[in-house]
Amino acid sequence: MNGPQKNTLCPPPADPIPLPKSTTERDTALATLAKALGHPTRVAIIRRLRTVDTCVSEIVDALPLAQSTVSQHLKVLKDAGLIRGSIQGPKVSYCLESSLLEYLQLLIEEL
Repeated sequence: MNGPQKNTLCPPPADPIPLPKSTTERDTALATLAKALGHPTRVAIIRRLRTVDTCVSEIVDALPLAQSTVSQHLKVLKDAGLIRGSIQGPKVSYCLESSLLEYLQLLIEEL
């Protein structure tokens, strides 16, 4: 998944993401990631984070939703491992977990 270069606010992950090897584990991983992407708002957040790492307030400004709603969507994406948060003073910046997106692409291609 090659995308445009961007300024990174989030540091790289400390450890590589462990990716499942068995078919059953991959199926479970695909279902989990698909569920996390199963809402248009979460897809919009992922699209935004593909081009720029950003803080919650900037995401809220870009979407017609309350901050609490955006935060709930960010939590779903973070729990699925699709994004990471980084505390920058009083703000939390979010960025994509690009290796997991690449893995998602491989899982979809396996279908």
